[in-house]
Amino acid sequence: MTLRDWRAGELRLLSAALIIAVASVTSVGFLSDRIRNALERDAGQLLGADLVVQSDAPTPKEWRDEAGKRGLQVAEVLQFPSMATTGQGDDQRAQLSAMKAVEPGYPLRGNLRVATGSGAPDEIAKDVPASGKVWVDAQLLGLLEVGMGDSIRLGDRSFTIDKLIVIEPDRGMNFINVAPRVMIRADDLASTGLVTAGSRIGYRLLLAGPAEAVSDFSNWLTPRLTRGQRIESLESGRPEMRQTIDRADRFLSLVALLAALIAAVAVALSARRFTLRHLDSVAIMRCLGSTQGSLSWLFAIEFFYLALGAAAVGSVLGFVGHEALLLALGNLITTELPRATATPAIQGFLSGVWLLLGFALPPLAQLRRVPPIRVLRRDVGTPQARTAIGYAIGALGFALLLMWFARDIRLGLLTVGGFLVGFAVFAGVAFGGVKLLEPLRRWSRGPVVLRFALAGVIRRRSATITQVCALSIGLMAILLLSITRTDLVDGWRNMVSVDAPNRFVINIQPDQLPEVRKRLQAAGVSDGGLAPMVRGRLTQINGKPVQVDAYSDERAKRLVDREFNLSYMTDLPEYNQVVAGKWFAPDSREVSFESGIAETLGLKLGDKLQFDVGGNVVDVTVTSLRKLDWDSMRVNFFAITSPAALADMPQSWITAFHLPDNRIALTNELVRDFPNLTIFDTGAILRQVESVLNQVTAAVQFLFIFTLAAGVLVLYAALASTRDERVHEAGLLRALGATRRQLSMAQWLELSAIGALAGILASFGATATAWLLARFAFNFTLSLNLWVWVAGLALGMICALVGGWMGLRGVLRQSPLATLREA
Repeated sequence: MTLRDWRAGELRLLSAALIIAVASVTSVGFLSDRIRNALERDAGQLLGADLVVQSDAPTPKEWRDEAGKRGLQVAEVLQFPSMATTGQGDDQRAQLSAMKAVEPGYPLRGNLRVATGSGAPDEIAKDVPASGKVWVDAQLLGLLEVGMGDSIRLGDRSFTIDKLIVIEPDRGMNFINVAPRVMIRADDLASTGLVTAGSRIGYRLLLAGPAEAVSDFSNWLTPRLTRGQRIESLESGRPEMRQTIDRADRFLSLVALLAALIAAVAVALSARRFTLRHLDSVAIMRCLGSTQGSLSWLFAIEFFYLALGAAAVGSVLGFVGHEALLLALGNLITTELPRATATPAIQGFLSGVWLLLGFALPPLAQLRRVPPIRVLRRDVGTPQARTAIGYAIGALGFALLLMWFARDIRLGLLTVGGFLVGFAVFAGVAFGGVKLLEPLRRWSRGPVVLRFALAGVIRRRSATITQVCALSIGLMAILLLSITRTDLVDGWRNMVSVDAPNRFVINIQPDQLPEVRKRLQAAGVSDGGLAPMVRGRLTQINGKPVQVDAYSDERAKRLVDREFNLSYMTDLPEYNQVVAGKWFAPDSREVSFESGIAETLGLKLGDKLQFDVGGNVVDVTVTSLRKLDWDSMRVNFFAITSPAALADMPQSWITAFHLPDNRIALTNELVRDFPNLTIFDTGAILRQVESVLNQVTAAVQFLFIFTLAAGVLVLYAALASTRDERVHEAGLLRALGATRRQLSMAQWLELSAIGALAGILASFGATATAWLLARFAFNFTLSLNLWVWVAGLALGMICALVGGWMGLRGVLRQSPLATLREA
């Protein structure tokens, strides 16, 4: 019976819906499964040690001595951004790099793998770089146009490129490379002159040894840790990385399940059609002696085979789909992922089975109750409305399945609720749109074809609304991502002035200040207001010690647990605005805070604050709150004090300026003559962010193709469920004089109307959502773009016509005589 139903086309729609649902779920499942397994596999190497102590200040000698007494291996790693240069004069090139200075013995766990050149086989490094040698990421060679054995300059010293870094264990799974790695021996760092006052260096003390000794040392060290110092252990497993992966996994899973939710509607529609077309055959089987139990088993076995086959095909497509996702993500995933396990396929199979159980069996269950008398009276045995209870149970089960995938009850509830609310809104608008078409139906002077089309839309109102809603949701997802990828980025860029600073220079030493200013003026570049920068840690508020645990807000915890970049100046910057209090006098000991950060930390006017600046205590009073213009791209500080408070403290200077494309040589000259400077090219950073955004968006858009396909499938299912009615209707109209061409045009007009309405709804929904994101998330105004509406209208009509062509082929082929005979 299964083969017969398949050949007759009865099961194809059901299987297509199940395949789309399983493929969308498993494509994300395979990807997240491989990434999660890679995290577990590399857990021992993510730290490069058994225990790591992170600090923003040099490691106390006492700690190293204590670790040595306990028989632990010790190695220290220093990391910070710096400029790498090569060449001389006009041929000089400069590139921001991620500097890493390592001690012998690094890494204590895992292996650092290097190669002698591009394409050469990699090997385990037996030591750290030799003195005067540097190991680099392969991408740096292309950026600086250098080769193996060439020299690059780091600060005041030149180094020879000796090896390429292939695998860096404690770099872990580095999904986004901000800058290429440059690794030197820790003993060589002092000779570069890069470590100066104000340098933001991250210190990592690596420890390894017997588990008991490591645990004892951790217990000894924990009460001695101060703010800015924290322990990372193998058990913690880089929690920030796991959180990032988990969030991405949840989002992608919910995107995939959106397609599955829409596919559920297609399953329900196609199952109902299957039921209606089997009523007569089941009645005959009952007359021939089949019992209700035997019929139940017959259909159960048939649908088990269907679920098994659809799950297998969907899993294969999901596996291919996850490879496409990896391709879309490109170099965002740089680690070698392990093979996929069977878990995602099992999850996909469960999703498919539950879709079938929840949305196909309720109408099919009524087949067993078809009475034999239907052979004589075809008006009995039709499905009853009580199947709504079965659908409710199926929807509840699928919602629980969604929450399981999301691994977050609140997120799952919000997703289900959002889907239902969105569907209800679209349904309401679609219902209103259909209502507005009713007067046109009675337009006696209108074209006959148009009246036929409108009659079909209005008469099959429920099916029309279902088709419009399903198609709208899929289209809206695609359009929203397109707006995010283009208009939101362009809108943010348009907020930035054409001549806004595109270079930031940090680490300028006080004795270099006059010459740097002179160079900028000679090049005709405004220095953008050179500003001092002093690193200080907030230690007291109104005489009470600042405790990280006293704050519940995560951002507040991060702020008080690190050092602030403080500054001092006499006059209020022109792009700052005092919103509370008044600007201080130069000879006072006062501080002005950015209003948002003050709210986060619970600071108010009159509060007495104490900062620790390199061991020096600085006491200031909050006398004003400022609003900053972040879009100016100029140098901004959360906290600015009066000169009397910080002028005598260890400091470096920072500036920002706009560098025209025809004066790029200035960057190379500054780095050549002042090797300690670090220059950030914000244009290059923005291009990298856009590149990452494009790759991630491409991956998500690929997933939304499943959503759109499910929407088209719902359209097809809804049309197919009315196919018999349409065949009968077409036969009668042809018997009354309508031509085949008129009926064909009426069908295309009906489908075009459905697609146009879905496209308009999707465009409105996508534009409204994008506007809300721009207004409340990115804080700028998004201008309406006509392309969204044109694209939505065109895509809606194309998808509707494609779905209609699949669902209504052959409807007009039956002759009027055959229709009259059946009647």
